[in-house]
Amino acid sequence: MDFKKILQKIIYYTKDENFLHIIETLEAIVSKFLSLVMIVVIITSVFDLVIYLSRELLTQSEHILKDKIFVVFGLFLNVLIALEILENITAYLKKHVVHVELVIVTSLIAVARKIIILDLEKKTALDLIGLAIAIFALSISYLIIRQTTNRNE
Repeated sequence: MDFKKILQKIIYYTKDENFLHIIETLEAIVSKFLSLVMIVVIITSVFDLVIYLSRELLTQSEHILKDKIFVVFGLFLNVLIALEILENITAYLKKHVVHVELVIVTSLIAVARKIIILDLEKKTALDLIGLAIAIFALSISYLIIRQTTNRNE
């Protein structure tokens, strides 16, 4: 190729509409790749949960999961969080828009998971205040988004 053809290609691909098409294509490829990776994470998380439950049920004769119930809840919530993230990616692929409501719900689930598996003996008051502020902010955000969505419908 000569210099003139290379320059023409550069000019062609740097035009706004062509450049935006390249960006959209790249976004789609990355989103699809993230979806596949998230599916692997979900399958791995479910497999981990099943193995953990099987091991606990087979080795414990008394008070099944008494001391381990919060670990099981944490594993369940890990799966739910991964499913919500996959839903976020899927929604983006369908409409090319980030759904703020889904992101907030995912964040609320993640904070709830953190609270459920929280070891109060190892956490300070500042940690608890931080979690409380996060929950409050996310709840208010969710309320605002829901009210805005209901008005627009």
